[in-house]
Amino acid sequence: MIFIMMKYNYIIISILLLQLYSCNREVEKKCVDKTIVVTATAYNSLEYQTSSHPTITAFGDSLKPGLRYIAVSRDLLDSGLVHNMQVKIQGFDSLYTVKDKMNRRWRKRIDIYMGNDIQKAKKWGKKEIKIQYCLPIKDSIIN
Repeated sequence: MIFIMMKYNYIIISILLLQLYSCNREVEKKCVDKTIVVTATAYNSLEYQTSSHPTITAFGDSLKPGLRYIAVSRDLLDSGLVHNMQVKIQGFDSLYTVKDKMNRRWRKRIDIYMGNDIQKAKKWGKKEIKIQYCLPIKDSIIN
């Protein structure tokens, strides 16, 4: 009986080790780091800067002052910088989330959301900066 239990335990441990090993070889998401130079401006939740619904984005999200959001020009959307993607902006420690898209006339441009702080947005002005994001690659099996 003890021999059967030991053999059974050996089989279970072997199966668990095989599963653990195979977990490391399963499908993993990869991405390619991308850095681009854009023109960065700032905006607020005000009708004259956005639309008649200044707290609703072009994606339908609600803007909340204090949260780190950006709007991107549509050419950047076409380049993979899509809705809800995290972006590192030169000069800032935190990541920003793509929550809005800009008018079609803009190219290679982001607009940093600064809530209701008009003075902060004016102080920011217009700058050429680098942004970084990770462009996803289709799932692949790690060898």
